[in-house]
Amino acid sequence: QVQLVESGGGLVQAGGSLRLSCAASGTILSFNVMGWYRQAPGKQRELVATIISGGTTVYADSVKGRFTISRDNAKSTVYLQMNSLKPEDTAVYYCNLVVGRYNHWGQGTQVTVSS
Repeated sequence: QVQLVESGGGLVQAGGSLRLSCAASGTILSFNVMGWYRQAPGKQRELVATIISGGTTVYADSVKGRFTISRDNAKSTVYLQMNSLKPEDTAVYYCNLVVGRYNHWGQGTQVTVSS
């Protein structure tokens, strides 16, 4: 049973920074993809950034240059450093882990950016 526990969301003013963390527990293969998605009210869930176990990263165009995804394989933890936050970044952020054909999600953490 894989569990993902997120932390680090909150309220921040525009231009500020937040760091999200997601720790995975359970049976996890060494090769996997971890990432962050977000869902704003009335919108579909969208990719923010992903990172595979070897370190290759993918970012949404809207966050390139502002967000950085990283991971600690020894701790099975993925991080999302968010800088220069904008009101349009406001959403529930979900941690995601893909292992083989299995797709796991965290419970979500709210990020609110005030103008």
